[in-house]
Amino acid sequence: MTDDLNDRPPVHALLTDGSTVCIRPALPSDHEQLQGLYEEMSPENLRLRFFAASRRSAASAADRACGTARPGYRALLAEANGGVIGLAEYDTGGEKDGAEIAITVADGLHHRGVGTLLVEHLISAARAEGITTFTADALSENHEVLRLFTDLGLRTARRFEGPEVHCTICLDEDDTYLSAVEARGRSADVASLEPLLRPTVVAVVGAGRRPGSVGRAVLHQLHTGGFRRRLFAVNPSVTSVLGVPSHPTVAALPRTPDLVIVAVPAAAVPSVAQECGRAGVRALVVVTAGLDHSQAQALLTACRTHGMRLVGPNCLGISNTDPELNLDATFAARHPRPGSAGVAVQSGGVGIALLEGLSRLGIGVSSFVSLGDKYDVSGNDMLQWWESDGRTDMALLHLESFGNPRAFSRTARRVTRRIPVLTVDAGRTDAGRKAAASHTAAAATRTMTRGALFTQAGITATRSVGELLEAAALLHSQPLPRGRRVAIVTNAGGAGVLAADACAEAGLALPAFTPAVVDELRGVLPDGAALGNPVDATAAVSEEQLTECVDRLTECSAIDAVVVTLVPTAVAAATGDDLTRALTGAPGRRARPVAAVRLEQDLPVCLLPAADGATIPSYAEPQAAARALAHAADRAAWLARPAGVVPDLDGLETERARTVAEEYLAAHPDGGRLDPRPCADLLTCYGIPQIPWAWAETEEDAVLVAEQLRGFDGRVVMKAHWPGLLHKSQQHAVHLDLRGDSQVRAAFRDLDTRFAGLMTGVVVQPLAARGTELFAGVVQDEVFGPLVLFGLGGTATEVLADHAARLAPLTDRDVHELITSPRCAPLLLGADGSAPVDLGGLEQLLLRLSRMAVDLPQLAEADFNPVLATPGGVTVLDARVRLLPRRAKDPYLRRLR
Repeated sequence: MTDDLNDRPPVHALLTDGSTVCIRPALPSDHEQLQGLYEEMSPENLRLRFFAASRRSAASAADRACGTARPGYRALLAEANGGVIGLAEYDTGGEKDGAEIAITVADGLHHRGVGTLLVEHLISAARAEGITTFTADALSENHEVLRLFTDLGLRTARRFEGPEVHCTICLDEDDTYLSAVEARGRSADVASLEPLLRPTVVAVVGAGRRPGSVGRAVLHQLHTGGFRRRLFAVNPSVTSVLGVPSHPTVAALPRTPDLVIVAVPAAAVPSVAQECGRAGVRALVVVTAGLDHSQAQALLTACRTHGMRLVGPNCLGISNTDPELNLDATFAARHPRPGSAGVAVQSGGVGIALLEGLSRLGIGVSSFVSLGDKYDVSGNDMLQWWESDGRTDMALLHLESFGNPRAFSRTARRVTRRIPVLTVDAGRTDAGRKAAASHTAAAATRTMTRGALFTQAGITATRSVGELLEAAALLHSQPLPRGRRVAIVTNAGGAGVLAADACAEAGLALPAFTPAVVDELRGVLPDGAALGNPVDATAAVSEEQLTECVDRLTECSAIDAVVVTLVPTAVAAATGDDLTRALTGAPGRRARPVAAVRLEQDLPVCLLPAADGATIPSYAEPQAAARALAHAADRAAWLARPAGVVPDLDGLETERARTVAEEYLAAHPDGGRLDPRPCADLLTCYGIPQIPWAWAETEEDAVLVAEQLRGFDGRVVMKAHWPGLLHKSQQHAVHLDLRGDSQVRAAFRDLDTRFAGLMTGVVVQPLAARGTELFAGVVQDEVFGPLVLFGLGGTATEVLADHAARLAPLTDRDVHELITSPRCAPLLLGADGSAPVDLGGLEQLLLRLSRMAVDLPQLAEADFNPVLATPGGVTVLDARVRLLPRRAKDPYLRRLR
């Protein structure tokens, strides 16, 4: 055991069958249980484990796992229902980079993923200790353990030595390994949600006789919703509630429920949870609100101890509209309409609004989960459920918080390739947030961080429930546009102008029609029609003419979508034409998306029934139609882009960088900003190009180093330094364009006089050549991990706020988008007639900055401003780095919240 066992608290994770185990370090008090684990193994399994059916080997193994802590040794055990069911251990044997591993799983529990889960956790611990390879010896007939090694997703080499196989496992974390972990986690996650979302027996605890009680309301919804399986109430005072059989306790029920809805006062929730766990219940939905900290902890402990999945507390409930189930365990006013949208929300009010909106649109709901305070089941769980349920073709999320954003992002990137994932971007502002000290921290708002997560994951982020429903209506009913080129058709010129403004404001383009298209439209529209874009078909347009016009435009290769803006006219009424039928009468869906805008429409958005069961989205405002089309175009563009890979980088000195960080924190236990020398050393470890510089503490030293660093035209720059100095320009602590010894001396004296008692020395650099001043930085978000920022630099970087951000680790795709997203991007590409800057060098700088942030959890903040970009290269002119005493946390390790 290592010296930091107590720093790694127990965690709970899921096995392949969805049951829960606790993974924790082995302790001396576990000796008796571990000895029993080995003693209960069959002679054959003992032989496969120890190469001999010896009970003495088993005793020695228990002694080793529970013995005195020693460097290079770690033992993790799996515990379920209070008993040890597995052990995995490694021992470096004094080696620096490698360790030998061994795995033991209790008889009767093989093929449930116990060993694989233990090894995954052992791998994570080993990586944190700098171990790069595992070795293991196994008998060639031990097919189970050999298959375990092969299926890990890591590079494994085998060498046969007589009856034994020597395995070497490389612990590099690449996409292959992460995808294998994801696949195992997804299978276990979905299995664990079966009792929650496909229960065969449901009970409601707290369903009283009082009509206004929440428990009674939930029971009413279950009963009237036509739940097709067994339903019970738990109430000690009655034998029936709403015609549903009632029993005094969960233990007294004739069948053990898969799912229990808990609607009792907060003080009673922990004891009900314990009773459910002891009875063998597999899932809880706690609608009760107002739990204090101790009650909350007791609830979660009961769920983890007994392996129950938990929704809530403080939630609206759950539903699954599968016609074979009809589960509506909510206290919403109406039953959700069956359909194809999966919905997960933290706010019950938002949940009701989405249920009502989706029902009104006719999209309906496949399953709905009100996450509430989200102690356990999360949006990540639900994405994996919808990915595999066979009924969901769209996911709608309202998440106020993220437990593991990096794992959520990987899941969402995969799911979003298959179905649209939409969210309301809640909590965009940081009311009362104090101004941050550095450029990086000032730029890294919560809005930007969440935006980076959603952008990288391909999630459609909207700003309100209304906008979410607008986008959902179009994505549900129409094909994706191939681009952002829109044609507008109207029967009233003013309405067309409003639509044109809305499209332009949403970032959509209105291209001019080619002469051939104009001729086509002239042939089908009435005389006097304006054939630009927008097309004013005039009030005289007939239903047939409008149909032909829309059909021609949806077949035009230069158009990606069509917006038809209609107003009711007396002309159409007199002729009996229904212009709406021009949109809905076409058989099936057109090749390109069509959206209607009807300014007289009462509802903000609705779906018009069309031929062959198709629908057309209709909006009351052109802005809503334009927003929805812009979201659809963004999704199409995201799907068309390659997924991106994290490139390999050469010339990295990761171990040396860790040493720099550790040495600084050993001298500064509370953390702080690096002095110029260690800061430069850290950048050098990652191959980040810096302008030459020298340190001087006296006037004579400054003159000497300035002579050595004479730059362009013989000029140098002098910057004062003292611990805590951030913005040198604002403090007037910089002298530029110094020529000759006399100016260097005068500059030093000035700084030394004005900052007496503060200044510890000066940094002298050659004056840089002309170029574009940029900004690059990273900040470690406590929840989201490292966020890399990029944009226009210099003294006005915070005023102009021209920044883009992406979460690390950056892929090649992320880097491209970082560089092209800020408004200053055309300057980098040479749009003003000058040569483009060194884009390859800029990409490398951002990739290396990202890698540094991922490698060093202690890196709280890095600020490169300015970064000088020229056609000949990219150079950091000024860098600030802040370290804090933090430990690495594996974001992809399988564990429950």
